[in-house]
Amino acid sequence: MSKYKILIITLFVFLLSSCSEYQKILKSNDYNLKYKKAVEYYESGDYYRAQSLFDELVSLFKGTDKAEDILYYYADCHYQQRDYVIAAYYFDNFAKTFPYSPKTEQAVYNSAYCYYLNSPRSSLDQSDTKKAINAMQYFINKYPDSNKIDEANEIIDKLHFKLEEKSYNNARLYYKLGDYQAATIALKNSIKDFPDSKYREEILYLIVKSSFLLAEMSVPSKQGERYQNTISEYFVFIDEYPESKYLKEIEKMYIKSVSRIKTL
Repeated sequence: MSKYKILIITLFVFLLSSCSEYQKILKSNDYNLKYKKAVEYYESGDYYRAQSLFDELVSLFKGTDKAEDILYYYADCHYQQRDYVIAAYYFDNFAKTFPYSPKTEQAVYNSAYCYYLNSPRSSLDQSDTKKAINAMQYFINKYPDSNKIDEANEIIDKLHFKLEEKSYNNARLYYKLGDYQAATIALKNSIKDFPDSKYREEILYLIVKSSFLLAEMSVPSKQGERYQNTISEYFVFIDEYPESKYLKEIEKMYIKSVSRIKTL
């Protein structure tokens, strides 16, 4: 028999005996043994089996000296298996149940970090991103001297940028669809919400262009006011970006707007 076949058979026998042992532990009424084996599974990286045992032990050991460790292990088992929503819940539950535990600071951070990991890309709904920002800010406020403050601030910056990108893309979509009135409103709201946006120059440019195109498409009775809005937005833009790459294009819009007003 080849060494490869012997290895496969040995591994199979080991897995079979391991499963048999695990099933016996699951059915056992010796809860101290279950706790011991759950910790062993956890420390060996077998988080699935550890979680299954801790799931039963959380309620059984409630109010005992083991309750604190069990609840933290249980939360971390979910985290290690990338079940971040449930992990965040149990880390938060741990912090509320054991506010004076040495593990509470880490639990509060872990809860916020789970929300961060669950935050989707900017094109999707950003509810979890906002939850993550609030949770991480709560951690910073609660533990201002923590050695994780710099990391927490970096994470908040990343999350804010995701919201900024979402806001910018939504506003720009109105422009692409030709809804220039909605685009102007959305672009201005984006600037208001994110005044230091990396897209600021382009947003201000799109505001000028949307204002101009809206005026061009308007009925004569509304054109005068809307061309005047274009002129106002033009001056806002050149005041901030006098050497912009968009300057020649928006100057043409400005000149046309002035000319149209005179004609009207």
